[in-house]
Amino acid sequence: MKFDGKRILIWGYGREGKSTEDFIKRVCKPLSVEIYEGKIDGIVEENFDYIVKSPGIVMEKDDPKYTSQTQIFLEAYRDITIGITGTKGKSTTSSMLFSVLSKCTDRPVLLLGNIGQPCLDYYDSITEDTIAVFEMSCHQLCHNTVSPHIGVFLNLYEEHLDYYHTMDKYFEAKSHVTTYQKKEDYLYEGDNVPFIETEATRIVISPERIGEYELSIEGIHNQYNAEFVYRIATECYGCNSEKVLKAIQEFKGLSHRLEHIGDIGNIRFFDDSISTIPEAAISALNSITDAKTLLLGGMDRGIDYHKIIDFIKEHSEYYYIFMYASGKRIYDSDVINKMDYVYLVDDLKQAVDKALEITDEGAVILSPAAASYGYFKNFEERGDVFKALVQEKM
Repeated sequence: MKFDGKRILIWGYGREGKSTEDFIKRVCKPLSVEIYEGKIDGIVEENFDYIVKSPGIVMEKDDPKYTSQTQIFLEAYRDITIGITGTKGKSTTSSMLFSVLSKCTDRPVLLLGNIGQPCLDYYDSITEDTIAVFEMSCHQLCHNTVSPHIGVFLNLYEEHLDYYHTMDKYFEAKSHVTTYQKKEDYLYEGDNVPFIETEATRIVISPERIGEYELSIEGIHNQYNAEFVYRIATECYGCNSEKVLKAIQEFKGLSHRLEHIGDIGNIRFFDDSISTIPEAAISALNSITDAKTLLLGGMDRGIDYHKIIDFIKEHSEYYYIFMYASGKRIYDSDVINKMDYVYLVDDLKQAVDKALEITDEGAVILSPAAASYGYFKNFEERGDVFKALVQEKM
């Protein structure tokens, strides 16, 4: 182990930081281990041989002294790993693929990363037959110098510019899912992903050329996710096609991802709190056949909202309820606030009240097209509050 006899600093002590500390105590024999939660200016680098950085911490430079859970895991287990990234759909695709491979192979399958357990929790329990399905965020990939055996890059949209500042830097971070792949590796990518130099065999999947899958979850975007799952399971692992299709159909989906949370009279309510970009909100409306009212708005990160503004202008068949900072920015832009099918409220509670006031039947969808921070701890809390508000009215 490269950590044996070394001075280790764990930078960040959240979920991954605590997992890293446990891993080092369990698996390694370091000379020393210290915890640090401040800014990079406070790190005396010469005092440490390795610094294990948590993914949410911004760091501009690449330095081999700095490493991460993802880097450590891939250095040992890249050959058994399916790394899944993309702006949207990676959690659902990772969970669906984990479910399908668990049912359609005799091999042990792990779900790691953002949607599963921290990867180093399983470091010393992996066997030769293990398959690691690893959901990889841009932050986890950012400084990596190892790519997984099977890389999946679902799509690319404007996101996380408060962290990366430019789309080029955001894309570069995600591109590490394939940058360091080898000739015997595979890259499954969506057709809106810019070209990346890679030695891997490249398989491009377009939403316009996919199969029709029987799904237990709503959303045309989930047909696209299912295509990736079907192709990987059958092409890379030789799974029986009929078993894969059955397992895909049985997959029940994840919370806060276009989740049907209940009905009030003739009104159905859907929680799509995971939505943080305009494309996700538009997809939500297009996915629910009886969609009627959209609730949107949250933290204003300065992203471009022209797509949803143009959509609102062209689609007066829906009601739009705006809230919080980004909602107000959309409402105040162009001629949106002059339309008789848009409304501005202060918060989520008022949005639910307004939705019940103006919606006679059909679906009310929370798909905010914005981050939750500043108003909620995370998108999960936002979705839970929405569910509670709806349940109070039942």
